[in-house]
Amino acid sequence: MTAPAPVLDEYKPYLDDRWNEGCTNAWKLWEGIVPLGYKVSYQRVRAYLHDKRTSPRPVTARPPSPRTVAGWILRRPETLTEPEQLQLKTVRAHCPEIDALTRHVRSFATMLTERQGERLPDWLDAVRQDDLPSLHTLAAGIARDLDAVIAGLTLAWNSGAVEGHVNRIKMLKRQMFGRAGFKLLLLA
Repeated sequence: MTAPAPVLDEYKPYLDDRWNEGCTNAWKLWEGIVPLGYKVSYQRVRAYLHDKRTSPRPVTARPPSPRTVAGWILRRPETLTEPEQLQLKTVRAHCPEIDALTRHVRSFATMLTERQGERLPDWLDAVRQDDLPSLHTLAAGIARDLDAVIAGLTLAWNSGAVEGHVNRIKMLKRQMFGRAGFKLLLLA
């Protein structure tokens, strides 16, 4: 394929910008430069874009999505693969807020799993010292009912069985919603 003539050179920045914006249709791009004064054929624009399509693009690593990073933070550190640990370490190094959030979330998870409710007041103080508004909201909610939360994090008793029954009853109610009628009574 021959290289396009220099006639197209002054329009290349426009074509490159539109290409990078995601417009890869040669006809649309040609229609975009005609009002700018381009008077040569569509074929030259198409040839220029063909070269762009077939040339190798530099490979750049995409940053992890927020959902992925949240998953890394919420999982137990020992369950992360080595590449995930390295990526999380990189993210934490580049963002001090995520680093602080990770420390707080992991220490709270330790309190939950090891029933260390007595550490909760210290954890709340540490959260309040960092500039993390969403955690401040969580800390304020926990502080409103501190004794109950400490008991929940410390004592072995829980209402899990009762909550399971309530959840089952609500599910049955949702399944039956709108189905009541005379026919249903006859089937029973």
